[in-house]
Amino acid sequence: MKNWHYALVVFLGGCCYGILSTFVKLAYSAGFEVTEVTGGQYFFGSLILWIMVFLTKKKKLTLSQAFKLLASGIPFGLTGVFYYQALQTLNASLAIIFLFQFVWIGTLFEFIFFKKKPAKDKLVSIVILLIGSVLATGIASVGGVVVSWDGTIWALLSALTFTTFIFLSSSVGKGTPPVMKSAFLSTGGLIVVFLVFPPTFLFNLPVLTGIAPYGLLLGFFGVALPPLLFSIGMPKIGPGLGTILTASELPVAVTMSSLILAEHVSLSQWIGVSLILGGIVAGNLKFATPKQKQAEVQTRSIS
Repeated sequence: MKNWHYALVVFLGGCCYGILSTFVKLAYSAGFEVTEVTGGQYFFGSLILWIMVFLTKKKKLTLSQAFKLLASGIPFGLTGVFYYQALQTLNASLAIIFLFQFVWIGTLFEFIFFKKKPAKDKLVSIVILLIGSVLATGIASVGGVVVSWDGTIWALLSALTFTTFIFLSSSVGKGTPPVMKSAFLSTGGLIVVFLVFPPTFLFNLPVLTGIAPYGLLLGFFGVALPPLLFSIGMPKIGPGLGTILTASELPVAVTMSSLILAEHVSLSQWIGVSLILGGIVAGNLKFATPKQKQAEVQTRSIS
């Protein structure tokens, strides 16, 4: 698989997250509460992955390896918990702006842990993405937005834990089959969610059967597929570029809300979506310096 193939895999993982908000809103409109929606998402998502594990070739893991993967799934679960807490006191458009800070936190992580300085193209990409995110959420056209300190802290924590999850996806369990690795990561997230939101819905048959369709969709696109795609692509491209590619979440979320929920999307929001996609492209382009171009020409002439 070529490098751009791995980038595409991570890009699609980000797109999966963009689908979630539409189905969450549909579940809420059907009368389900956040504990049922969140718990159902992680429960059914983990179940899907473990079924896939049992249907594929399994690799035996040591207790230490299994524990490390489970622990790496903790930030996965915490991201959902923190983001929900942020939405209690923050406007949804503002909360996602804070969550979107993961696009530069990933590059910071890469510099701190791998001593890898961000390239010019990556910095340009991050700036474009942040501007695009402000426009895409429509926050500029929303009047009287209330900013609370506790909501801001929760939202920034969700950005930090999401970046941590992406970082761990690229560095932990590299020798573990992606399906098995994803199953353990999602189970770690499931444990955290069930500790915060006790799964009482599992013992209420009408609620369980009612939330099942939403849980399966949310579980597949929010818990099963993204970790699997990240497990395949992240180790090859790194967390810095990975966080830029997962910015595909917001354009998909805006598009889904327009097509399925028939929500009004302003021209400035579509411009923001275009900027985000442009920022992702910019993050994947390599701007060669004159010296690099000269070296490439010399290399070709020699060959």
